[in-house]
Amino acid sequence: MININKINRGLFLSASILSLGLLAISAQAQTPTEIQAALDAAHAKYLDLEEGANADYIPALAAVDPKIYGIALVTTDGKVYTAGDIESEVSIQSISKVFTLAKVFDEQGPDAVLNTIGADATGMRFNSIVSIEWSQKGLGGPEMNSLVNPGAIATTSMVKGESRDEIWNSILSYYSEFAGRQLSVNEEVFKSEADTNQRNQAIAYLDYAYGYIKDEPMRATDIYTEQCSVNVNAKDLAIMAGTLANAGKNPVTGKQVMKSDHVPELLAVMATAGLYDDSGKWLFRTGLPAKSGVGGGIIAVSPGKFGIAVISPRLDAAGNSVRAQKAITDISVALHGNPLEVKVR
Repeated sequence: MININKINRGLFLSASILSLGLLAISAQAQTPTEIQAALDAAHAKYLDLEEGANADYIPALAAVDPKIYGIALVTTDGKVYTAGDIESEVSIQSISKVFTLAKVFDEQGPDAVLNTIGADATGMRFNSIVSIEWSQKGLGGPEMNSLVNPGAIATTSMVKGESRDEIWNSILSYYSEFAGRQLSVNEEVFKSEADTNQRNQAIAYLDYAYGYIKDEPMRATDIYTEQCSVNVNAKDLAIMAGTLANAGKNPVTGKQVMKSDHVPELLAVMATAGLYDDSGKWLFRTGLPAKSGVGGGIIAVSPGKFGIAVISPRLDAAGNSVRAQKAITDISVALHGNPLEVKVR
């Protein structure tokens, strides 16, 4: 018997990808030589670029070597391509929001997030408190979003577990399955963030006041702070992105990490809010769902093809890595074509 729900699901996924310009600009598969050449060219082109500056509102991030610059791309058939420094680790920061959201999707379904936190881009700074106020029904403002701090802390509070340790171990294990290796926390960054996260504590209490967090707002803030402090390198992030490109199945380990049915909604949220204030500009230029972190990483997903990641700590005014944006854009154009030149036939 034909499963109409699965067909509709497939049509939805195809339409989502097409709307991002990905089917139209990825008709031909690239050879390994072409993929490696694209990475090498982007790495060489921006190697000496010194625009931007490390995040300094978290003291430990200001001390990270700004010269770190690594690129990795993982295809859905498990091939790994790299250029530059893929050994140095940085804290994952806001990229973690994607994978905690994925976990909540898997545990409770996407509607549990859509009907409480929301999925619209807020149009505000990533740590805006105003967005919580405006998200109240009847005020006419935007919803919150799990990829900016108010929604992200609330999303972390939704992860199931009987104790802090159980919740945290569940999150870290899930991240590690995406990366294909056991990840760990950068304790220096965790302490530095915990000592300076008073704004996030205020956000959590406001979330709690309005019912977005049901209990223990400070526990949610502490776990959220720890998830942002997980160490990753460029290859880790590319495998994590590649898992999303491969419908939730890690292309290197072969493990189905995330339920495939939930991937389209996750990519949709990444497309609308993945690069803070500049999410629209990013999607306009690349057509790729993506997520950045103030540690200097950016991941991007070409559904059905590959995941890509770049780490470079110098950020622009919106909090996104300067070199990572430029490198991924160049690689996307080299492998997909320019999304702005796509013609509808």
